Amino acid sequence: MTKARKIGLALGSGSARGWSHIGVIQGLREEGIPIDIVCGTSIGSIVGGSLAAGTVDQLDEWVRELSWSDIIGFMDLMFPRSGFIEGEKIISFFRKNFADPNIEDLSIPFAAVATDLMSGREIWLKSGSLMDAVRASMSMPGIFAPFKQGGQWLVDGGLVNPVPVSLCRAMGADIVIAVNLNSGLMGKRRMKKNSRRKIPSKKRETTGKLREQLTSYLNDTIEKGKSFIPAGFGSANADRDPSIFEVMATSSNIMQDRITRQRLAGDPPDLLISPRLAHIGLLEFNKADETIQEGRHALELVLPLLKDMTG
Repeated sequence: MTKARKIGLALGSGSARGWSHIGVIQGLREEGIPIDIVCGTSIGSIVGGSLAAGTVDQLDEWVRELSWSDIIGFMDLMFPRSGFIEGEKIISFFRKNFADPNIEDLSIPFAAVATDLMSGREIWLKSGSLMDAVRASMSMPGIFAPFKQGGQWLVDGGLVNPVPVSLCRAMGADIVIAVNLNSGLMGKRRMKKNSRRKIPSKKRETTGKLREQLTSYLNDTIEKGKSFIPAGFGSANADRDPSIFEVMATSSNIMQDRITRQRLAGDPPDLLISPRLAHIGLLEFNKADETIQEGRHALELVLPLLKDMTG
């Protein structure tokens, strides 16, 4: 008898764009395509870990209800030492409301990618607390404080392996389906921003409703950073300096775009799914309906090839 080929799912990094992974997973499940191995980087580790733990439907329900106030509420801000956000608030929420089994006990083999801040080495997290692995993998430099594990300080895996195809193969996948959230980030976004600048902005309408000055500042900054291109860049209004969030978001996009291209060229998947999400900003986690639907749509475009490959 022919040995069944194992299908691996590599879920890439991309902050709020990562909810599209849920749409891809739901589509695969509806088509009866089993996932034997799942690997994730950053936001991909959150969704991939939920799939492996059997809580992805619960995650889907929760993210669709997220609002701006919820997102800001999860920001346990601290005086910037190694990051603006400590990260324990959101991870504590996940531990309490979802699941935190040991990775080696999951029903689907799972691993997350992180980066050793001191050496720059790629770290594969394949055992221990699921939530610890997720926290390490999502530690975007400048935004989240690094996560200490043993004697290592770990940061976002997207710095070294934004779409973990190589990890999937190392874990035994014969066919790797990869989801790249970084397609078309630079360029298309600038065009979208310029077109929006022609319409009078309403982003300050809700500012007066926020009670705390810091929360008000964050909300306004996030609104300005939705396009990931510093306001004024390439437009008539070039007087305002980009905010720190805009600088970090745009720099992250440049880095992710370049590294993703290089890694996918060296470690090509058998099937690449690329949702069109260039318009979704760094922290727009409240747009889950839109991003999940785009994940489903991106899968539908490649379904004929996938069925032929796995049939």
